Amino acid sequence: MTATALIRAGLPQGARPHERHLLTAEEWSRLPAALAAAPDLALLALWAEPGMVHAAFLDGAAVLLASAPAEGGRYAALSPARPGAIRFERMIRDLWGLGAEGAVDLRPWLDHGRWPMAGPLSANPLPTPGAEPPQPEFLPVEGEGVHQIPVGPIHAGVIEPGHFRFHVQGEVVVRLEARLGYTHKGTLSLMLGKSPRAAAAFPARLSGDSTVAHAWAFAAAAEAALGVEVPLRAVALRAAMAELERIHNHLNDWGFVCNDAAFAFPHARCGFLREGVLRACQAAFGHRLMMDRVLPGGVAPDIAPGGAEAILAALADVDTELPALVRIYESHASLQDRVVGTGFLDPAHAHAFAAGGYVGRGSGRGFDARIALGYAPYGLDPPLLALEQGGDVDARVRVRIAELRSSVALVRRLLATLPEGETLVPLPAAAGEGTALVEGFRGDCLAWLRLDGGGLIRGAFLRDPSWLHWPLLEAAVEGNIVADFPLINKSFNGSYSGVDL
Repeated sequence: MTATALIRAGLPQGARPHERHLLTAEEWSRLPAALAAAPDLALLALWAEPGMVHAAFLDGAAVLLASAPAEGGRYAALSPARPGAIRFERMIRDLWGLGAEGAVDLRPWLDHGRWPMAGPLSANPLPTPGAEPPQPEFLPVEGEGVHQIPVGPIHAGVIEPGHFRFHVQGEVVVRLEARLGYTHKGTLSLMLGKSPRAAAAFPARLSGDSTVAHAWAFAAAAEAALGVEVPLRAVALRAAMAELERIHNHLNDWGFVCNDAAFAFPHARCGFLREGVLRACQAAFGHRLMMDRVLPGGVAPDIAPGGAEAILAALADVDTELPALVRIYESHASLQDRVVGTGFLDPAHAHAFAAGGYVGRGSGRGFDARIALGYAPYGLDPPLLALEQGGDVDARVRVRIAELRSSVALVRRLLATLPEGETLVPLPAAAGEGTALVEGFRGDCLAWLRLDGGGLIRGAFLRDPSWLHWPLLEAAVEGNIVADFPLINKSFNGSYSGVDL
């Protein structure tokens, strides 16, 4: 039986719009072998509830959900067949206390030994002994002249905390491991027991630079669970905000990549243009990052009078300067020497980890949730797919540049055809289960939630694209010199907070 057939044979659970299938523990145990024979079935996420494990896959243009009981606190690991499952399995053990049998790696991930309770989301959390927290374990490297360079979690810049352990031979990195979890916030536990409207602040803060995308994914999952139809004006405003979020982040990343290659002029100009976009967002939506504007049921508040004009003026500046910035980027040999061929990500790795956004599309994986799933309003006017085959820092920059052009055009069309009408509708207090996949600037953001009869959240999970990108950064850095790590790291721009939950 194929992996897809095995999952679809499970008992339907009534989830919307993507059905979730409940397998027995024995059926789940056959899933790793079935996945090994189905390389095109992409793993999107793996998470849990007390005594239950869940997985989300991408089956063509559909999201496929599978669940199984974790009998005796154990379940069959998917990591032998899907390397992207490794960190999810480590997270499940930390948060829910469930062990993955046959797992590739079960070192702690979020739990650094400092929590007062072990398995805080399990049915029976246990107090942790008051012993000294254990030292982190890193995979060994053997060879003549290999030495270690520890970096972080506190860094020289104003950035998120994360520890990087380099194994270096001369100047060449032979292995890199990232250790995150320093910004663990208890996001999932804080959402439990709340209504979707009351809990919306938490997905909006999972990763602040993707606040619109995560808020939209969460809202869409809640609306699917409750069968709520969002007003057309709210749908268009959500898309406009998501594209503005893509624009200001791509400008920021492009500028910082150039800055990390010691070329300050594009950094300064991209920063100037980004500031104009952020000020326009403030004028239009009352917040520079548009945080807390996308809510389950729609958008609040509506775009301010004169907001559309402010946005269009900022985009005109971007559109005017973009060709000159591209020429400067392409014409300076010292810059091209740093970005071309640096931080190569093998397309096979991008495919194996189901990498999204500029990471995946920069290595030839042609997936964009706006196009593949065609959710409103993109189904009627999808963006052009920005795809590069180079797999290096330059390819990831070029994906961003192409998406800048596309997003500017999309926002203009959305504002020119903005429907009239209300922007927010009430939500019923009812039971339901929903899942949504929304394309953010980094890639596809997934949200799942289960509501009880009173409309309160009984189960939830939020997945940032960075879950699948951080391991690929480790692969892309190997064989490069230490001095190129900041450049490669910025070209990936993984979110620390987004995976620390």
